[in-house]
Amino acid sequence: MRIVVAGGTGFLGAPLVRCLRAEGHLVTVLTRRPHGAGQVGWNPATIAGPWALAVEAADAVINLSGESIAGARWTRSRKAALRASRLDATRGLVAAMTQGSRTPAVFLNASAVGIYGPHDDEEVTEATPPGDDFLSSLAQEWEAAALAAATSSRVVLLRTGIVLDREGGALAEMAMPFSFMAGGPLGTGRQWMPWIHRDDWIAMVTWALTTAAVSGPLNLTAPNPVTNREFAQTLGRALRRPSFMPAPAFALRLVLGEMATMILTGQRVLPAKALALGFQFQHPTLAQALQAIYARRSRVQ
Repeated sequence: MRIVVAGGTGFLGAPLVRCLRAEGHLVTVLTRRPHGAGQVGWNPATIAGPWALAVEAADAVINLSGESIAGARWTRSRKAALRASRLDATRGLVAAMTQGSRTPAVFLNASAVGIYGPHDDEEVTEATPPGDDFLSSLAQEWEAAALAAATSSRVVLLRTGIVLDREGGALAEMAMPFSFMAGGPLGTGRQWMPWIHRDDWIAMVTWALTTAAVSGPLNLTAPNPVTNREFAQTLGRALRRPSFMPAPAFALRLVLGEMATMILTGQRVLPAKALALGFQFQHPTLAQALQAIYARRSRVQ
């Protein structure tokens, strides 16, 4: 299969590309700074050039482009940058897909479980309606831009939770306080954390790519979400560190501003569609996932 991946050089994209190539697919990576074989420079504002021709020739397109939600306070300019990084890339890809002489059969577009907004203890599935906060509104616009391709391609909306692996992402930052014996829950610790091991995330994306029954929203989360307190306790055990030092909610709001909402609220997200269609998780529980991650790190060291 000829596959184009936009955003194929980051924490999720790079290992996904390696996996797809190992399975025998011909993968072209769209990046703003190409530096190797199989990479093509792109500017989604201009629907022309080698990148658009690669999209037109592809059997499938995967879009993972978008600036990280974390890392800086959500100022007005920061929110605008987050929105532009997602919508511009998605709209550019959809335009290239739909205006060419040949249309890719499948379009997988990144999204996030933040679309649901806070839900306390309520179980959340793909049928749950969206929320109305900043993250929810951003994800709704993002998904709407991707669904413009649904008239000619099967569209899958990859609603991703917290992806765990040792090489980057959220886990390294969450584990850092434990190194100083200062790990613990954030705020009340009662908020739910929809997580997934990166290996399962990659497996679910490749499964969705080739499973015709998968379309529309797809929750990429493990089947056993945990509360923030449970996460801290399980991570502490995996690292053999205490997990009793809480981070007060007011301090997080003081430091992070509106972005603290992402940490202090959560969703009890279940991968209902994947389970119904028979997807098998390698790491269904957090203890199993962290054991695999830190055991692998020990072997590497």
